[in-house]
Amino acid sequence: MKWTFKTTLMALTVGTMGLVGCSDPETTAATGTDTKAAASASEIPVQGVTDTEIILGGALDLSGPFAGFGNPAVAAANMYFDEVNAKGGVNGRKIRYIVEDHSYQVPNAVQAANKLVSRDKVFAMLMSLGTPHNLASFPIMDRANVPSVMPITFARPMQEEGALNRRYTIGSTYYDSMKLGIEYLIAQNDISNLCVMYIPSDYGEETNEAVKEISDSNPNVTLVQASSHRPDETDFSGAIAKLRDSKCDLVALSLTIRGAITAVGTANAMGWDDVKFISPATGFHPAVAAAPGGASEGLYAVSYYNDLALRANEPETKAWVEKFKKATGEDASAGAIIGYLSARITVDGLKAAGPDLNADTFNTGLETVSFVDGVTGSTVAITPKSHVAINDVYLSQVQNGAWKTVTQLK
Repeated sequence: MKWTFKTTLMALTVGTMGLVGCSDPETTAATGTDTKAAASASEIPVQGVTDTEIILGGALDLSGPFAGFGNPAVAAANMYFDEVNAKGGVNGRKIRYIVEDHSYQVPNAVQAANKLVSRDKVFAMLMSLGTPHNLASFPIMDRANVPSVMPITFARPMQEEGALNRRYTIGSTYYDSMKLGIEYLIAQNDISNLCVMYIPSDYGEETNEAVKEISDSNPNVTLVQASSHRPDETDFSGAIAKLRDSKCDLVALSLTIRGAITAVGTANAMGWDDVKFISPATGFHPAVAAAPGGASEGLYAVSYYNDLALRANEPETKAWVEKFKKATGEDASAGAIIGYLSARITVDGLKAAGPDLNADTFNTGLETVSFVDGVTGSTVAITPKSHVAINDVYLSQVQNGAWKTVTQLK
């Protein structure tokens, strides 16, 4: 099957000014887990599992500001599932992955979760995208004992300890990874004035909190300016001018893909060359590095793996990149890597769960998943004490239109 999607810069902005503007995704959704409503697997009939099929669901952004992650993630996951299904599936069951597009709108995400959990009766939610979107959907999932597996968000509530039995994530939180990256740049450079630009949702707030924590704990560093922005914002000239006037040495960015490009590009166009910018994993995307005219040149980003272009000569990496290109017509991107890893982790967990599949056996199975991935070079290890798949954190920088690894932070 050929999976097609678009990841051009124009496609990354589809819906940003229209679809994203029709509601407020910046509003923080309810975060509490309904523990009373969430029963054990033994008390609720297993949904989404038959003798021949396992149904997974996902609510992703396929047409909004993070479509550059959502579309390739779905394509890569389905590519992996197709290969597994062609070999007979998992323990005799084939995987069906049902995806709904929420366009980065929280109300749409809740609708999608309701549909997937209540009507499609999915067994687990895989790669659902967006922090407030997942938080608003968790109560729906918890009541039906539907696990959350590898959501495309790295917010702290995705790893909430109180719900550890049903939450699994790919990497370190926005807060922890950004704190590591910012502290490294402070230590390596003469940085005293810290600034932040962020979307004021649960996603952006973690970067804002990390910056505040660093400023509060380091007497040599001061948070001199903070600015919040809508996901659909496209003009950062006023904000960048204000940050320059504040003499910022380092600006932490938690914006959309397009937003990160535009913010750094605006600073570069102004000739503001004595400042550094750093983004969370949401900015670690090939389209950001390859922005026209070198708009993103110099941007730093934290990530959980090195850019695949740096592994171009590794046989397994090369084979997968070529296979993805043949299947989709597109180059492998950060979203594709997330999709591939998420699908592989899920399949390994399902295999380990055995033929008697339910939420409990799946949780037990996922907690045994461990491998060194030949495509990304990542070490994946999930245990009963940690549901974070990858514990490595890297710092990369855009140099001559490509991501180059600066150092391993963790």
